[in-house]
Amino acid sequence: MKKYVCKVCGYIYDPEVGDPEHGLPPQTPWEAVPADWVCPICGVSKEDFEPVE
Repeated sequence: MKKYVCKVCGYIYDPEVGDPEHGLPPQTPWEAVPADWVCPICGVSKEDFEPVE
């Protein structure tokens, strides 16, 4: 699964790890991350993430 990086703070969302503290269990693909989820570090929206090349 592809990782996604926050363009503002550099936080990397790794689907293998998820974001359990914010309701996303491990193995949650990016496509399944809710639109209202925000970066756990800086609080920007999912729209401010881009795929890691």
